[in-house]
Amino acid sequence: MLDLFGQAILDFYTQNNPQPLYTETSISEVDEMDVAYLFRTFKNMPKLEQKALQLAHGRVLDIGAGAGCHAVYLQQKGFEVTALDHSAQAIETCRLQNINHCIQSSLLEFQPETQYDTLLLLMNGTGIFGRLNQTALYLQKLKSLLNPGGQILIDSSDLIYMFDEADDGGRWIPDHGYYGELEFTLTYKGQKEQFPWLYLDYNTLQNAALANGLQCELIIEGKNYDYLARLTV
Repeated sequence: MLDLFGQAILDFYTQNNPQPLYTETSISEVDEMDVAYLFRTFKNMPKLEQKALQLAHGRVLDIGAGAGCHAVYLQQKGFEVTALDHSAQAIETCRLQNINHCIQSSLLEFQPETQYDTLLLLMNGTGIFGRLNQTALYLQKLKSLLNPGGQILIDSSDLIYMFDEADDGGRWIPDHGYYGELEFTLTYKGQKEQFPWLYLDYNTLQNAALANGLQCELIIEGKNYDYLARLTV
């Protein structure tokens, strides 16, 4: 399996001939991703991410850590934080930034020796669920990682705004599947990689959380149909 996202991150950090990283989805055109942005500092993060980091407490697991910017910030603030990512090259980048605890694993395969007080899933944290019908499986896994009194801080977006508006004020959305299920394509150094990626509207996340024994609280909404939610047992 290719690891183009991790390769772009590691190449950029080590200045190993970094090249543009292009993204595309089944409902959007090709766009160049600024890899430097993945290494952003707290002041350059969106308000949703800043709020999530401010709400973090106790032992923290940064799921889908990527380039590690959230873990770096929290570690600097004195938190015990673990960076978790399925990408070996992303985790190598985290190690190079001296993040103390780094684990290369998918979320579902992750078997920790301890549980956590805060689980962070940022930059469309629901994306790793892949498909709507996988949501319960992932929520149960997340639930199993929590200490008593723990929290899951997760963000996503309602993609309804991406679809044309009908005369009656509704939206023209596909009649097959959930409209937040996308195919995501990465292109880097002449190679392509495709994978499913899920955006969940808040009501759907809330209903799924309740069905899986979790309370769901809307913490803050952004300007582009994005939001931060907190899930607790």
